[in-house]
Amino acid sequence: MDHAADAHRTDLMTITRHVLNEQSRNPESRGDFTILLSHIVLGCKFVASAVNKAGLAQLIGLAGETNGEEQKKLDVLSNEVFVKALVSSGRTCVLVSEEDEEATFVDPKLRGKYCVCFDPLDGSSNIDCGVSIGTIFGIYIIKDKDNVTLDDVLQPGKDMLAAGYCMYGSSCTLVLSTGSGVNGFTLDPSLGEFILTHPDIKIPKKGKIYSVNEGNAKNWDVPVAKFVEKCKYPKDGSPPKSLRYIGSMVADVHRTLLYGGVFLYPADQKSPNGKLRVLYEVFPMSFLMEQAGGQSFTGKERALDLVPTKIHERSPIFLGSYDDVEEIKALFAEHAKSSSA
Repeated sequence: MDHAADAHRTDLMTITRHVLNEQSRNPESRGDFTILLSHIVLGCKFVASAVNKAGLAQLIGLAGETNGEEQKKLDVLSNEVFVKALVSSGRTCVLVSEEDEEATFVDPKLRGKYCVCFDPLDGSSNIDCGVSIGTIFGIYIIKDKDNVTLDDVLQPGKDMLAAGYCMYGSSCTLVLSTGSGVNGFTLDPSLGEFILTHPDIKIPKKGKIYSVNEGNAKNWDVPVAKFVEKCKYPKDGSPPKSLRYIGSMVADVHRTLLYGGVFLYPADQKSPNGKLRVLYEVFPMSFLMEQAGGQSFTGKERALDLVPTKIHERSPIFLGSYDDVEEIKALFAEHAKSSSA
């Protein structure tokens, strides 16, 4: 490829242009959603820069000692960045963050009709070893922004308007769905713009990878143990599946979306409700999976049908390729039948 010629291309699809195109198909659209999204994108760019240690030299100083003000923890910094970006957009009325115990109700003068649930820096315990981390978000519409309550936030995932994540890894990738398919954008640092690089992502119907923390195996329930056993020792003559587990949800789900397979964080005896949070981990990732042609299941029901009762509620999750999740559903159904017999 001639990179010199490529540098002068002007037909690149930026994320803003893409969202404006999608919004133009909706006659009621007033541009509010585009403005909200541009603030989320700005937050992602800021965090990408912080994760890449921009400004590190000033912090450490020439003598190698940390200058005056202690470095803010990246997850705390990321949370502040997103809260400020979302409030200043003037398009949100309530925010739920993984980092904040309580929901944030926006000052009435700055309110708009959207609710955003987000995990500002998922996988942040992996920062020091250079593993990919990311931001996850889900967007809802609130019927009455002036009288919004916590109950308005506790909607099932199927009512979500849009969802996405931004992964800070070897490149910075933002994956987004506004309810008509899934698209992936990569940050071009020379332009400071997210460019469409993965149009209309479709997950393979069946995958060759399973992703789970095998260290919890002794606490698993029967259907999960059976499924993982099947992955390793298939009885139908098919080759065994490969195990890939990063331990950073954004990275594990991103790989699952692109290459197929299944990601699971089941309930077990130690964590009877699983470990992942419904509003800002399970719902957005399930929304993206379904939009890409995959499935997402809690062990009891379709994940997006779940109605949360608390903002930091947890749920087990099995998501990925359609056929692989179908297999897990069958094992749970079979177990429920034999347990009630």
